[in-house]
Amino acid sequence: MAKNWRISSISGALLAVYFIPVWTMTAFSIMISPIHALYERPNISFALFASDHMHLAGMATVRFGWLLALGRITVVAFFALFLLFITRPSIRKSGGCDEALGIALLIGSVISFASMVMASQVGETGALRLHATELLILLGTAIVLLVERPARPQIDRSVTSDDLSLQQSQLPYNG
Repeated sequence: MAKNWRISSISGALLAVYFIPVWTMTAFSIMISPIHALYERPNISFALFASDHMHLAGMATVRFGWLLALGRITVVAFFALFLLFITRPSIRKSGGCDEALGIALLIGSVISFASMVMASQVGETGALRLHATELLILLGTAIVLLVERPARPQIDRSVTSDDLSLQQSQLPYNG
């Protein structure tokens, strides 16, 4: 059982266990109460950057928050799809789950990087630390995913040349 698990699959599953509940709660809080949720720690860099640097009005800030929530829900959906794929050993062994994990890592890294840059621009050190940590764990898993290759099928090396000659001599002759 332990032989067919890859490091990237384990790392991706651990990331999914973190990102699915945390980013889902954050996205749903933005959907329910956009202005209030944008001023909580995971989203404050977006809210302050939108109001201070982009000079967005109230409704435009709400739309900006909904776009952030849509991005986070997209990442959650790809992590959930990845978890669904790794439950099937044939898909996991062949690396068929890597695309879902890769898309989740890419979109999540872009969101975390943008959040980190915005947090540094507005001077929010707590949010900066949060987004830098998320970005580093996403990039670490992406590097493992890029370096690690899918497992190759095992070849049965127990067949000898004597077995092959016996098999060939027993074939019917269609002369």
